[in-house]
Amino acid sequence: MKISIIGTGYVGLVTGTCFAETGNDVTCVDINEAKVKEMQAGKIPIYEPGLDTLFERNIKDGRLKFTTSLKEGVKDAEVIFLALPTPPSEDGSADLSYVLGVADELGKIIDNYVVVIDKSTVPVGTAEKVNKQISVNATCEFDVASNPEFLREGFAVGDFMKPDRVVIGASSERAKQVLSQLYAPFVRQGNPILFMDERSAEMTKYAANSFLATKISFMNEIANLCEELGADVDSVRKGIGTDDRIGNRFLFAGIGYGGSCFPKDVLALQKTAIEHNYNFKILEAVTEVNKAQKQRLVRKIMTYYKDDVKDKTFALWGLAFKPDTDDIREAPALEIIKSLTEAGAKIVAYDPEAIDNMKKLLGSDESISYADSVYAVMESADALIIATEWSEFRTPDFDRIKEQMKKPVIFDGRNLYNLEEMQKQGFYYMSIGRDVINA
Repeated sequence: MKISIIGTGYVGLVTGTCFAETGNDVTCVDINEAKVKEMQAGKIPIYEPGLDTLFERNIKDGRLKFTTSLKEGVKDAEVIFLALPTPPSEDGSADLSYVLGVADELGKIIDNYVVVIDKSTVPVGTAEKVNKQISVNATCEFDVASNPEFLREGFAVGDFMKPDRVVIGASSERAKQVLSQLYAPFVRQGNPILFMDERSAEMTKYAANSFLATKISFMNEIANLCEELGADVDSVRKGIGTDDRIGNRFLFAGIGYGGSCFPKDVLALQKTAIEHNYNFKILEAVTEVNKAQKQRLVRKIMTYYKDDVKDKTFALWGLAFKPDTDDIREAPALEIIKSLTEAGAKIVAYDPEAIDNMKKLLGSDESISYADSVYAVMESADALIIATEWSEFRTPDFDRIKEQMKKPVIFDGRNLYNLEEMQKQGFYYMSIGRDVINA
């Protein structure tokens, strides 16, 4: 099948590459000339485990191509995916200008039947707006469908190639047949393709992400209460996670969620509710809790140093909002860096993949610098802060850490270590929702 992907961000590039892997002829379109040239040369612009192998193979085999020309990119396409940015506006609503702008251009270009698919996360009713915009200039038949993505950064290739479900919003039987054929190779093990109306598909994406964000914020509130009551949030997590009505995923306490999806989608669904005169109280609380949770580790640090961190040097492990990605959007590390440097502290940071992105955002100066290895950040640090749970942080050489640091002090925002082990190792160790170890 001939497929066009408009937009080569995280979702677009993973989608295009994985469709090419199953034998489709895929052309990806992006307006960024430098980025397109790099991809044509085989250079992948994002970090996602396993994607580079598929990317290189399908470029070599001629199934994955890139262009800056929308007209060239959609020529003879049977399916066009819109994987465009929908950034939040100042009021939290999703900005559809990119999506509707491309829809307007498509109406002038398409000359054969095609299914146009909203792959981006978009508000309920967007498929109708896209249909209307294309119709202004279109002279051929087309259908518009909604096909939200459920890709986890760090696991996106596996999530796409073996999805637990495929959600498709489509009213046209012709479009349903095309998409059934397209997705057939990905659901051979029997996982469902769920057909529904377009509005329900659009709502499904927001509902899924908002529910997961709610689980995270709920557990962070439980963790905060555990600290007040002398309970251990890890034990509580196990106690409720083994209940199959609840499940054990997204129950780890920490310093809040980040990334490109949860913060944006929760705000967008809140905005949609407001526009329809509905007070979505739970989501308001989810957002408030998450905002406060990102500051919780900072407050612990400031309390420990009696509100004076001027000239203190902190080693920081983790810049990405989660492991196995270079994405720093809404990352808790940003709040930690901002708060501590404004208070006069210095940060020396390390992350396996996200340093370049953080340098582009914050630069490097007297208040923040970067190291090229786990232990290089430790030299003469007053304390270690852990903001991302990368695997290489889980079993460090604690003796080496103690030798390099001024004092054996760790503020762990991801609860990586066993409390008894930290007691044995002789650290002052403060985490989330658990006892403080003051060895």
